[in-house]
Amino acid sequence: MAAPTAAATVVPALADRPIKNTVVLFDVDGTLTPARLSVSPEMLTLLSQLRHQVAIGFVGGSDFKKQQEQLGTASIPVTTLFDFCFSENGLTAFRMGESLAAHSFIKWIGEENYKKLVRFILHYVADLDIPVKRGTFVEFRNGMINVSPVGRNATTAERNEYEKYDLQHNIRKDFVEAIKREFPDLGMTYSIGGQISFDVFPTGWDKRYCLQHIENEKNLQGGVDYTTIHFFGDKTFKGGNDNEIYEDPRVVGHSVKDPEDTMKQLRELFKL
Repeated sequence: MAAPTAAATVVPALADRPIKNTVVLFDVDGTLTPARLSVSPEMLTLLSQLRHQVAIGFVGGSDFKKQQEQLGTASIPVTTLFDFCFSENGLTAFRMGESLAAHSFIKWIGEENYKKLVRFILHYVADLDIPVKRGTFVEFRNGMINVSPVGRNATTAERNEYEKYDLQHNIRKDFVEAIKREFPDLGMTYSIGGQISFDVFPTGWDKRYCLQHIENEKNLQGGVDYTTIHFFGDKTFKGGNDNEIYEDPRVVGHSVKDPEDTMKQLRELFKL
């Protein structure tokens, strides 16, 4: 595992990166890694090269544990590979290995509303007629819930098959519309991402949430005023979980097809 070791080497301080006032943020699944799989040594090596030029960070909907599994190793914390780690869209955040203030979905929605929402979702899943169902249809996270009609315990092969079925039959799109009709005043946003699921979170808690941490950088001792924020993501279409940050006027958005496309665009943009 020479590449992860190289990726964790000493880098210049944030204020000393050659390309000034610039940070590059990445979605995880489909952008840095294949969906729910591990990052490649080639990607880690390229990110290390990039990190010696600019500040880098990831922003993903999954919890920190999953991102550690995908991007780090047993011996290398993911917080040593990125300057900024934004799990659950930045509701759990790390800067240079140090944790930043966190927020909670359950405190925001309240226990009663949460129970009503989950009850409706589970009834809907029970009535769905789809080729397979596995387990973990609702995953509770710090900043959201993740809903999967097929279940997050599906194998990689089952995920691939379900994605094709979902695109053909609009299972997730119809599911989201049903929740919107049932809870029109809940103040929630529904974002389809990855292959098998969609996220449910308070409006405004999409991937743009992490930008407040980036904007606060200039107020920290030794912090940087990031006037250029790049974002790379694969679900940049309307309704995709990268769309809001991709279209944000503070951000230079880059739409990618897969990790290989991410590497291609990085090499072209930053002459790596």
